[in-house]
Amino acid sequence: MRRLTIHHIDDVRLDPYERPEHGPKDVVVRMKACGICGSDLSYIKNGGIPVAGTMTALGHEGAGEVMHVGDEVEGLTIGQAVIVNPMNTPSFIGSGGPEGAFTEELLVREGQLGHSLLPIPEGIPYDVAAMCEPLAVALHGINRAEVTAGSKLVIFGCGPIGLGMVMWAVDRGCDVIAVDLADERLARARDLGARTINPAREDLVAQVKAYHGAELYFGRERASTDAYIDAAGAPSILGDVVRMAKRHARHVITAAYLKPIELPAGPMLTSEMTITTAVGYPTEFPDVIAAMPRLEEKIAAMISHSLPFDAVLDGLKIAATPASAKVMIYFEGAGS
Repeated sequence: MRRLTIHHIDDVRLDPYERPEHGPKDVVVRMKACGICGSDLSYIKNGGIPVAGTMTALGHEGAGEVMHVGDEVEGLTIGQAVIVNPMNTPSFIGSGGPEGAFTEELLVREGQLGHSLLPIPEGIPYDVAAMCEPLAVALHGINRAEVTAGSKLVIFGCGPIGLGMVMWAVDRGCDVIAVDLADERLARARDLGARTINPAREDLVAQVKAYHGAELYFGRERASTDAYIDAAGAPSILGDVVRMAKRHARHVITAAYLKPIELPAGPMLTSEMTITTAVGYPTEFPDVIAAMPRLEEKIAAMISHSLPFDAVLDGLKIAATPASAKVMIYFEGAGS
């Protein structure tokens, strides 16, 4: 077998790998599909987790078929199609532990049905099932924004997470504006039902007000947008949002910032807006899985590239380009 592993800064390799023997509480999953995440690219640039030079196994957006079940594991059977919830695994699969889902056979330590391993709905293909993890991240961001049907929402960034947020917000009945510099990604957002802005060509604040309307408060014209989500990570976003936010607007930061960003706190005094964050998916996995049969076509449309495991290094390069959405890696024998 093989495993995708970071060795150092910008040094990632598909190495020979021998899977550890599973214990009585463990489950082994024969991988069928695994998505490339922006976090994977960040880990590679960092040279490993937590510091450069730390050997780090990659892959946390996985789905596959149960091939071994420990004697003390209940409810799981050989041949069962499952999605891996990496946040609920002891080793936090693909984000610093010894296991990563970019391998033919994944050891899930202390595997539990409904916790670290969840059944794939009947008829859902493995590549769509593997979208569960990023879609759960996206759904958690939408939940943190506290938007409901009719809410006006601006989403910055149309990568896989941002597109997932667009899908969930439109599905919830929100009036969505998506913002990105890449026309390819904006086209995908429009296909999902959002209006779009490219700030390289358009006045961001003026166009948000044109789409969502504006209102006067404390002598300032403010956008009538209810909530904003930063899934892009551009330092200018926070200032733009604070300056146009209406009274009690909500801003959710889900992008990872490695350096401090400036906060123009003055305009916040009168808007009383809220700035908060969203990370992971504490409770969202089951909701995503339940929605998959209904949203399967939209989820599948977010997969821009599908490559075999042999070409995973090429997939990493593609995932770093604006033309990509979700790059999905499939394994031999992966079918519905």
